Amino acid sequence: MNVSPSTVIKGIFALQLVIGAALVAGDMNAGLPTWSAQPRAPQLDQPVRPGDQTRRFQPQQLPDAPNRPFPPTADMPTRLMLSDAEFDGRKVVRMVGTIAPGDGERVAPLLAERFNADDAPDALLLHSPGGSVGDGLVLGRAVRDLGIATEIAPGDLCLSACPYLFAGGASRTVQPGGSLGVHQHYFGENIVQPAFLAVEDIQRGQGQVLAYLAEMGLDLRLMEHALMTPPQSIYIFVTEELERYGIVTPPEG
Repeated sequence: MNVSPSTVIKGIFALQLVIGAALVAGDMNAGLPTWSAQPRAPQLDQPVRPGDQTRRFQPQQLPDAPNRPFPPTADMPTRLMLSDAEFDGRKVVRMVGTIAPGDGERVAPLLAERFNADDAPDALLLHSPGGSVGDGLVLGRAVRDLGIATEIAPGDLCLSACPYLFAGGASRTVQPGGSLGVHQHYFGENIVQPAFLAVEDIQRGQGQVLAYLAEMGLDLRLMEHALMTPPQSIYIFVTEELERYGIVTPPEG
């Protein structure tokens, strides 16, 4: 069954209103039982399968995967760091770390310098727990403008705001053993402001994300999973979903 983009957008905004109302109710009823009383999701290092894809999310305690091609990241950088590397016989650039405020303006020129060179790398490999959504969108647009291919290597993670950066890739690949996941986001300068004030930022921020995903050609239905998953958890897409929502692109040839 085909679902029109307008229907998807209406459904997503209706879901946002429900979430906003729940946030306000939580502010007004502090001390009453909340969703946190539900069983906690499994740890992030537990394998996922269809219908069992929500995992606990602790950005500073990301698990290390065995048999990965790159060294483990014991201490995730607090801002995005670029490094040249080789992967699968190709020259690549790895982007590792949290997406910090200001990284869009800082990192975009560095990408342009590397990928406009005569010996430009073949792909940009991402390993990030997320961070600033706005900066992720800025970098995603820069990646698309430069025609860069984005990729997630085995054992690497692209979570929270990172998938929006990943979505900018002219071609997009998640290698077996790589993980891409989404959840609800905070928007605005102050993430501890009262919920009734935060709702406006949530609505505006999600509108920006939806416009961006449409611009990048992805299926907006992927946001249903983001909006249904609380910030303390992460929803990991399985291969069939990555393909269905256009998060990854078909292999060449």
